[in-house]
Amino acid sequence: MPSDTDAIRDLVATWLRASKAGDLQTVLELMTDDAVFLVPGRDPMTKARFAASGARDPGGPEIDAVSEIEEVQVAGDWAYLWTKLRIVITPRDGTPPSRRAGHTLSILRRENGRWRLARDANLLAPIAEA
Repeated sequence: MPSDTDAIRDLVATWLRASKAGDLQTVLELMTDDAVFLVPGRDPMTKARFAASGARDPGGPEIDAVSEIEEVQVAGDWAYLWTKLRIVITPRDGTPPSRRAGHTLSILRRENGRWRLARDANLLAPIAEA
């Protein structure tokens, strides 16, 4: 049986793979129903809003991300992790890609034996062309 830390690292890897593949359903399954995303300059986004934005755009942009997990801490059925994240979002309409990088702080909750993302604060900022 994998350790909690291994299971959380696997959740992050699965999230990145599913995002790259455009697999919204898998990403949604990795969240609690009350998940909230905090992004600078925007209102908090709930899981429902996240799902609605993805459902409206099934041919959405290509998302490619690299996450370096800096720390994972587990306390019972709660855990947090912080990462360095670099993401490139490439629209399918030929618009130039958007590149962002920075740190994230995520809170996870164990539900029915599985870790799920409950809160996520992302401090990503635009970066220059690579």
